[in-house]
Amino acid sequence: MSDIDLAMIREAAFLLQGHSRRTELIYSDYFSASTGLPLHFKCENLQRTGSFKMRGASNFLLHQSADALVPGVITASAGNHAQGVACAASRQGVRSVVVMPKTTPLAKVVATRHYGAEVVLHGEGFDEAVAHARTLQDQEGLLYLPAFDHPLVIAGQGTIALEILSDLPDVQTLVVPIGGGGLISGIAIAARALKPDIRIVGVEAAGAPAALLSRRKKAPVTLAAARSLADGIVVKRLGELTFPIIQALVDDIVTVEEEEIAQAIVSLMEKKKLVVEGAGAVSLAAVLYGRPDLCRGATVCLLSGGNIDVQTISRVVQRGMMAEGRYLKVKVELLDAPGALSALTALLACAGANILQISHDRRSSALPLERAEVRLELETRGPEHIAEVLQALERSGYSAAVKR
Repeated sequence: MSDIDLAMIREAAFLLQGHSRRTELIYSDYFSASTGLPLHFKCENLQRTGSFKMRGASNFLLHQSADALVPGVITASAGNHAQGVACAASRQGVRSVVVMPKTTPLAKVVATRHYGAEVVLHGEGFDEAVAHARTLQDQEGLLYLPAFDHPLVIAGQGTIALEILSDLPDVQTLVVPIGGGGLISGIAIAARALKPDIRIVGVEAAGAPAALLSRRKKAPVTLAAARSLADGIVVKRLGELTFPIIQALVDDIVTVEEEEIAQAIVSLMEKKKLVVEGAGAVSLAAVLYGRPDLCRGATVCLLSGGNIDVQTISRVVQRGMMAEGRYLKVKVELLDAPGALSALTALLACAGANILQISHDRRSSALPLERAEVRLELETRGPEHIAEVLQALERSGYSAAVKR
């Protein structure tokens, strides 16, 4: 399967002292009550650079000779690994070059440069960025630091399991995001060695199900396309090292939809005051919206990262609120006459809907004469309240159309 074992992960934990943070394991009363499970969060979103990637990158660099690091290191990443490599390299006085897809959120590009890396934007996705990084590696004699498919990187990520089992020895289920597989591979190796009967569940975005399809095919599958709000775990293919580890040690793999990821992000903000990116929220999304038999006993959801930009947060909050029935966009046609708009807003106030935004159009050629169109964005209390608002509009003779 691989030559990575518990001893190698324990060595990584020793070396990482002072280089990575031992992150908090937080119990949630709210989510425990709502799921019926003793539910904890392992907060790698609070790790240095905002994700678990600092562990693997640091462990890799700490094992290299001084001569090997003289030219510098290079990697490819959609963001979190980039920041981990940049920070780890800067701490050791090593030059770092990071190739990032052109679609990488600006916040992650800026953060990577802030940590000291030279950033090269290339390609539309992770795989194209990797190919370009390999070309630059050969041209400049740089040392390539893989995002997930390397024993030292996997061992570094596995130190998370040592911390979880130390803080919560009776944990029965670990729910872990899957991208290229380095994170869940390291965790699975350590957790299975220390607690053979532990249940390990991997979670992917439905728009990038490389691990799930590979498990079904019993061989690594390359996706034709991969896209998700959870950009940190969007890869088209598992690693050659990680695939057999996942096959052997991971009990179950599930996928979550975009709306479920958005709702999990919003829920973590509201209920636990935790800012988590899409890739970090998939573990909670799987527990909240997955199969009833997915988890057993004391469960830990790994929040793998928190690097989400403000614009994405805005879109996610809106999407999450819509999915929960707390946000309604509706188009209403009404008479173009004095007092008509006031009557509409008064009706909505009586129905308990809070108007967030309103647009009044009386000049569109698509409208009949003496008619106006009003587009409203409303804050609501849930699906039942939305139904009540729409019924109130219908009873009052308004023609209303829900917008997405």
